[in-house]
Amino acid sequence: MTSLLEISNLRVSFPTDDGDVHAVDNLSLTLNAGETVAIVGESGSGKTVTSLSVMGLHNPRSTKLSGSIKIPDGDQVIDVVNDDAEKVRNMRGRVMSMIFQDPMSSLHPYFRIGKQLAEAYLVHNPGKKEEARKRTVEMLDLVGIPEPAKRAKDYPHQFSGGMRQRVMIAMALMNTPRVLIADEPTTALDVTVQAQILTLMQGIQKEFNMGILLITHDLGVVAAIADRVSVMYAGNIVEQGSADDIFYRPMAPYTVGLLNSVPKITYGEKQRLQSIAGQPPSLINLPSGCAFSPRCTYIENAPAGSCAATLPDLVGVSSSHVSRCHIPESDRPQVFSHVAGGK
Repeated sequence: MTSLLEISNLRVSFPTDDGDVHAVDNLSLTLNAGETVAIVGESGSGKTVTSLSVMGLHNPRSTKLSGSIKIPDGDQVIDVVNDDAEKVRNMRGRVMSMIFQDPMSSLHPYFRIGKQLAEAYLVHNPGKKEEARKRTVEMLDLVGIPEPAKRAKDYPHQFSGGMRQRVMIAMALMNTPRVLIADEPTTALDVTVQAQILTLMQGIQKEFNMGILLITHDLGVVAAIADRVSVMYAGNIVEQGSADDIFYRPMAPYTVGLLNSVPKITYGEKQRLQSIAGQPPSLINLPSGCAFSPRCTYIENAPAGSCAATLPDLVGVSSSHVSRCHIPESDRPQVFSHVAGGK
């Protein structure tokens, strides 16, 4: 497989008067051509911070970054964390692009849709206004906007939520990037439109052989399109594996908690959802040991005192499925046997 993105030992923190907010801690993952990798977790787990790091969008004056984020660009490999900011800026929108969470706030209300899309093209193709106009119509047509030449003259408020999201996808694809980051691409859309957007993304991915980094808390979306999944909690990856591994063979208590909190059509009338007790920890004052231990219902299955003493390593029986947990790996299938998994 062709590697399009390689994140190694990424750490991101934000200095505040109360101390550093450790948003991402020692994160590593890869993304290959034609593959969709999902990052899932609760709000505040570090998902969006990771995606903004890949795009090089953090303010260097107020952010501490270390590690590496390597993305091939022609015959060279650019490290977003350590290379010159101008090199990273030149790749943004051309090699890697991003669909932001809220299309209404991402589109300028005072400019026509066509002008905004053309601008994304002209950044990397200065002076080619006619090409930009043609490309705008082509991309609006590609994402399923009816009468694209006519709708290009409309303003964002004249589009529905689903159509605005299609416009954002068109904008992200104006320069045919290899890496597409989708940050909660179906948030606030109804189920029918969600399905349309996901089908659209899959079709475009196949056409351009892109790699998609999907940021979401919606396990239904993950089940629909993800090939591999990274589960995050309090800035750490707690489990990585294929979608089937995560849904059918979870090996981390936090993953089990997420799966059990999703309603299933197989639930009986009197069966209640199992929520995860407590709240995520402060990223300024993380608990010692495993950050999830104060909320973990399986702590008695781990060696006494281990969860509060040390952070477990991210390891597993295979390189493709790893997890963090002090419970012996041989015991976990039995301990987690009640999990309401499945896609």
